[in-house]
Amino acid sequence: MFACIVEAPSGEKSPERAQGVAQVPPLSVHGGANLDGKVELAGGSVEPGKLVPGEQAKITVFFKELESLDQDYTVFVHAEDADGRMQRFNLDHRPAGGSHPTTQWKKGETVKDEFSITLPPSYSSHRLNIWIGLWEPLTDTRLRLRNPEAVKNDGSNRVLLAQVPIGG
Repeated sequence: MFACIVEAPSGEKSPERAQGVAQVPPLSVHGGANLDGKVELAGGSVEPGKLVPGEQAKITVFFKELESLDQDYTVFVHAEDADGRMQRFNLDHRPAGGSHPTTQWKKGETVKDEFSITLPPSYSSHRLNIWIGLWEPLTDTRLRLRNPEAVKNDGSNRVLLAQVPIGG
């Protein structure tokens, strides 16, 4: 079984870790996913733009509120081997480190959500798919993707945030 470390928001990186990843530019993520007419996944980034097993990467996502949310949603994140051979990492968390629940978001506001992923040192895949969306745990309901033709998705209201290369 694999383990992932999740932090939201992430803390300071040690100087030696920062030097190890500084050479790989961040992977920019374009948004546009409309989640139930209430939230737009506006964009984000993965830094560094190439993951190294055993190293930490910071993921930043921007959500723009289109309409008021009457429930507190959780950001669900599923990190999966792009070839489907490895176990999924669930990185579900409260937006903005739990400091800004979705019921407190204001129409037109953009909320920055940061979290980290650390792949196990033994991770052997060459690419990682990062799927994302908003989910209400009590009813086990995801906000529905209204524009599936505009963004990469799996047909189950999961938006492909990024496909990140993995290497040493």
